[in-house]
Amino acid sequence: MSREAVSGDDVSNGDHVLVVAGTHAGRSGTVEDRNTSKTGHVTITVREAGGERFKTLARNLRIQPL
Repeated sequence: MSREAVSGDDVSNGDHVLVVAGTHAGRSGTVEDRNTSKTGHVTITVREAGGERFKTLARNLRIQPL
């Protein structure tokens, strides 16, 4: 598992990710959507195995191997 920050370009739909910082730290799931805000921050929508969705910043993610 990567210990380096993930940039928005590194994450794509279908990637399995772990949230390591921020409000949703410790949660994991599959990337569904990626959006870049006007200020340049990349937000990611993540769907957990149970179906719940949440949004977080790409810099708070680590990509996990399947």
